[in-house]
Amino acid sequence: MKVDAHQHFWRLADRQGQWPPDSLPAIHRDFGPQDLAPHLQATGIDATVLVQSLPSLADTHWMLSLAEAMPWVRGVVGWVDFKAADVAEQIGMLALHPLLKGLRPMLQDLPDDDWIADPACDPAAEAMQRHGLVFDALVLPRQLPALRRFAQRHPGLSIVIDHAAKPFIARREIEPWRTDIAALAALPQVHCKLSGLLTEAGEQRDAAALRPYAQALWELFGPQRLLWGSDWPVLRLAADYADWWQLSHLLVSQFKPAPHPDDLRALFGENAVRLYRLEPC
Repeated sequence: MKVDAHQHFWRLADRQGQWPPDSLPAIHRDFGPQDLAPHLQATGIDATVLVQSLPSLADTHWMLSLAEAMPWVRGVVGWVDFKAADVAEQIGMLALHPLLKGLRPMLQDLPDDDWIADPACDPAAEAMQRHGLVFDALVLPRQLPALRRFAQRHPGLSIVIDHAAKPFIARREIEPWRTDIAALAALPQVHCKLSGLLTEAGEQRDAAALRPYAQALWELFGPQRLLWGSDWPVLRLAADYADWWQLSHLLVSQFKPAPHPDDLRALFGENAVRLYRLEPC
């Protein structure tokens, strides 16, 4: 089945003082299942993973309620305070819901780049591992070394890097991003999402600008640890849903070595099904 491994819903009423600002009219409104469904139908996508965008337990429970009502939302990546004194108990309670598949602290917004490398996060990571949850890593390039140290301490925890850690595509800067993400790719439990690249590309939003970064991901993670995601509706800042779907296929068709048809099925669905333990359609 075809899977969008990274999409969001939100309500502005829940986000007072939070991103997105009204200076971004393309995404400064409510987005729900009724807005995404036509795009899924047009591209033939069968299922999605709904990912948190607010550091709130209430938001996580709201997403789970949406997933219960929408059969094509097959998994939710929620949020929990990783350094809470009772974090293991909180994770255990959330994990009782069968549609909770992962957790994501919003690392990119934290002032301390080494926050995730703090041993205070270990109880949360250990609880996630016990409950079979995936750690979604919302990081920027400068946070990759800390993420590597965290991953090395928890070799049994499945990790997926969101948006390829948002490389500086607009500046055409590939190092030290490539070296740092290669160090993570060397760890077998680390995966990466082919998502979010267009919104990092600046004015040149085409295959030529994205190709060096996408090719690096292909070389480093291979066909079994790379997942396609839309990052909708944030994607609307750069392109339409169908535009990114088509551009992604163009990029993949230019990978070297060339993908096998089985690799395409893995990248555009099967890897997400396996990593997040999604139920089949």
